[in-house]
Amino acid sequence: MVTQQARSQRNSRMTMKGPLKFLLLVTLVVIVGSHDAVKSEDFVDKYEVDPKGYLIFCLCMGRFGNQAEHFLGGLAFAKAVDRTLLLPPWRTYKNVRFTDWFRLESITEYHRVIVAEDFMENLADQVWPVGNRTGCCFSYTVDRTCDLKQGNPFGPFWDGLGVDFDKTENFMVSYSQPEEWKQRFPPSKYPVVALKGAPAPFPMRPENWELHKYLQWSDDIIQQGQKYIHDHFPGQEYIGIHLRNGADWENACKHAPDQPKYMASPQCIPLNSGGKVTSEMCLPSTQEVLRLLEKVVKETDVKVIYVATDKNPMIAEIEQHLKDYQVSVFHQDPWLPQLDLYILGQSVHFIGNCVSSFTSFVTRERAVSNKPTSFWGYS
Repeated sequence: MVTQQARSQRNSRMTMKGPLKFLLLVTLVVIVGSHDAVKSEDFVDKYEVDPKGYLIFCLCMGRFGNQAEHFLGGLAFAKAVDRTLLLPPWRTYKNVRFTDWFRLESITEYHRVIVAEDFMENLADQVWPVGNRTGCCFSYTVDRTCDLKQGNPFGPFWDGLGVDFDKTENFMVSYSQPEEWKQRFPPSKYPVVALKGAPAPFPMRPENWELHKYLQWSDDIIQQGQKYIHDHFPGQEYIGIHLRNGADWENACKHAPDQPKYMASPQCIPLNSGGKVTSEMCLPSTQEVLRLLEKVVKETDVKVIYVATDKNPMIAEIEQHLKDYQVSVFHQDPWLPQLDLYILGQSVHFIGNCVSSFTSFVTRERAVSNKPTSFWGYS
């Protein structure tokens, strides 16, 4: 959250030169750390050193859906230990700056943050200089090897930020014990705590789901998503569906039946509820997809269906089965999966895969805005 005055200063610096330009550059306001209404004293210099220290971790587990769950858990942890979070880049085949996909201002409504690349450029030499960079790994044994840069994506992640570690060490304090964690890592000794992985479980803790409201799409993602909607079904309500049916998913689903928890299944099967994952939940049959989709079409009287998938959009099957309803089916296979996520989130009704973390991103987004979601194979 940034004041109008701060926005004006940010815009005006583009036309100023010399000392004034520099002064404005280093006094921009971005770090805010409270749920409550923001007061003037809450604003701090963008490049002011945080005496409580910093936290950064590699978003290095799986694809974007997994990374998003880890990020939200890590964000909650940063607040619990009261360190400024260095917003890590998202990891694809390269590092993607956090703010390419999400708004910085919305995250600052929850806790103090700074984009990792900005920290490395403007504060690292002062706070975390070369020669004093320690990396940390959670381990149940102190003598286990801790190599934060071994393999891909770990090495490329840190290389993208220009980080080499001068030493590493293990620790055995659980992420669920923030007070003990703070004692183990005092900011006087560890001004920056760099972790090999996110300080959060997967799937994420249900109590952190509501943090998704602070994860708001960037203007660029919104503009691209809205352009597709406007170009293909402007002004029309639509049903969004997510189909996971690639070969890798088929193999993963062989292990799903009868599990009380499997991947992102807590989004539809509450933990300790006694419910179990079924084959139809993980890899729904054609019959199940058509059955539930027809049910939702009947209930909503919506004539447009948008399909996001990793392999087969089933367009011919859907059009044939729902020909009496005169539906139109769209699928774009976008260059950015995040565009699929945005469009699914805007649908009047969403049907997703209970086990998929890609679906769970949409589920959380829709839950905070009270939009309906259904799951294949789930009653």
